Amino acid sequence: MKSLPTFDIENEIGATLRQGYGRQAALIAGCDEAGRGPLCGPVVAAAVVFLPSAKTQLAISNERLAINDSKRMTHIQRATAYDWIMENCLVGVGQCSPAEIDELNILHASMLAMKRAIAALPQRPEFVLVDGNRLPPDVIGRAVVKGDSKSLSIAAASIIAKETRDKIMRELSAEFPQYGWDKNAGYPTASHLQAIKEFGINEHYRKSYRPVKDLL
Repeated sequence: MKSLPTFDIENEIGATLRQGYGRQAALIAGCDEAGRGPLCGPVVAAAVVFLPSAKTQLAISNERLAINDSKRMTHIQRATAYDWIMENCLVGVGQCSPAEIDELNILHASMLAMKRAIAALPQRPEFVLVDGNRLPPDVIGRAVVKGDSKSLSIAAASIIAKETRDKIMRELSAEFPQYGWDKNAGYPTASHLQAIKEFGINEHYRKSYRPVKDLL
């Protein structure tokens, strides 16, 4: 079994900031996104800051919560962790609509969603850890490849982004049940592709994505 993510990266950066700038503590956020691959719905990003009190609490609770890369957690595990993170951490959420994805492309839309999530935090972080190999423009921080499996802050952000986006898709599915978005979250499953052929597309689809683009 692979080990859970830790605060090692956050602690390293925090120590550097304290030494270099004489600060008692630094606000370090983790940031991640969900929903690059689906054919419809927004791309959603989240930013999470663990305050010292949350870190102390997590030391007691993480055996139960098992905060991890959201893709390695069950829905029940993610839902439990989501509630705990929302209650104990600083959280910001941002998104980009399908129209923005079509205009900007998914990479730039994901970067913009991350910037919006960081800006939505109740307190401005001094440093941001971002999952992947690049930072959003004008964000001071570090890109961490496979960061959601290394950094607890990024892992927590991946949970918030995933759960938030899934909730959006469930709500949209109540309005458009024929597409099964509550089950496929907008990804191109066989049943979803069949539903598109049968019922066509609507304003929630990303028109720059194939096979949606081919239907225009």
